[in-house]
Amino acid sequence: MQKRTKQILSWCLFDFANSSYSAVIAAVIFPVFYVSKIVGNEAGRGDLWWGRAISVSMAVVALTSPLLGGIADFSGRRKRLLLIYTLLSVSGVACFSLLSPGMALTGFLLIVIANVGMEGGLVFYNSFLPEIAPSGMQGRVSAWGFAVGYAGSILSLLIALPLVRSGHFDLTWLMVAAFFLFFSVPAFLYLPPDRKAGLGILRSSAQGAAYSWQTVREIWKERETRRFLAAFLIYEDGVNTVIVFSSVFAATTLGFSSLELIALYLVVQVTALAGAFVMARPLDTAGPKKVLMLSLLLWTMVSVAAYFIENKTSYFILASVAGTGLGTVQAAGRAFFTRFIPPGRESEYFGLYALVGKSSAIAGPLLFGYLSSTFHSQRPAILSISIFFGLGLLMIRGVNGGGPNVGTDRSSPVTDIRQEKA
Repeated sequence: MQKRTKQILSWCLFDFANSSYSAVIAAVIFPVFYVSKIVGNEAGRGDLWWGRAISVSMAVVALTSPLLGGIADFSGRRKRLLLIYTLLSVSGVACFSLLSPGMALTGFLLIVIANVGMEGGLVFYNSFLPEIAPSGMQGRVSAWGFAVGYAGSILSLLIALPLVRSGHFDLTWLMVAAFFLFFSVPAFLYLPPDRKAGLGILRSSAQGAAYSWQTVREIWKERETRRFLAAFLIYEDGVNTVIVFSSVFAATTLGFSSLELIALYLVVQVTALAGAFVMARPLDTAGPKKVLMLSLLLWTMVSVAAYFIENKTSYFILASVAGTGLGTVQAAGRAFFTRFIPPGRESEYFGLYALVGKSSAIAGPLLFGYLSSTFHSQRPAILSISIFFGLGLLMIRGVNGGGPNVGTDRSSPVTDIRQEKA
């Protein structure tokens, strides 16, 4: 029990570590810095560069995730790959300190490197969840990870606040790199060790490629898994676009300063933290499907309301409401997907999960940048996000499974079918 507790705590702490990247680099300070100071956002030019950088990096992750998931399973080097990707992201962030105005292409390349490291590592990080948490607690542990992550976001933003206030953006990026690296150490100490499968990288790559294609074919035959992933592809596009463009919208359209953006995001993180803890138990007792549908309904209304926002106070209020569903929609989706995974194939299935999730981050940012530059306004772009949430909600509603997993065997139709075959 003590060993399992250490594994769960270290797993959650890794979310605490990488949330410094999510908050400072992906969501709040660096997007505005890159768009306005490095590129310049005249006629939406900065939006286009930022959208392209996110889309390209997500495309790289999407294309490589199934292959790497297979490699992790066959070679047994899951933790080692997580370490490599973490160091890649940390190195990219540290190099942000070398950027100066006009270095749009260099910044673009560094963003791709840092984001590939961050998002690619999540394939291996997520795959530990079914192994370290019993089935009756996976929803709660998933939510705890996001909740602890929001605490990491809050702390990293509080540390960044005096640095931004004094104009030391280079030190801000170095702080994030150090924060990410330091707090990820327990994960590499206490998460389950790599397995000695006896296969080298080249052989496991070949086996992984073949097995990944087999996994795609198998998942395609599983009707409910296929329907869930299709819905996930749609609604996650909205989530990813909100994360990477919400601060840019606040700064460009509503005139938020860097300090006001930090204050805004702190409010969002506090409400997201509260929402994740409040909804942790319902993920198991009510089931991830109901929680996910409620969150998507909330986000649909929020994205429509954002179109009409005219002042900072209203945006603060709207962001507070939105925050309550931010962690919930991600935790519920992850917990829902674990119901479809056969034992021993976690890395492989989460590789496909990442493929779909990161593919969904390709279209949304490109669409936002295109609409912003076409209409010379970000309001049509922010309104378009509601389509992703609304359509995702309708599709999730038609997916069977995702019921309570406490005191009942209603795990999922896929699991029931596999049990019958066994």
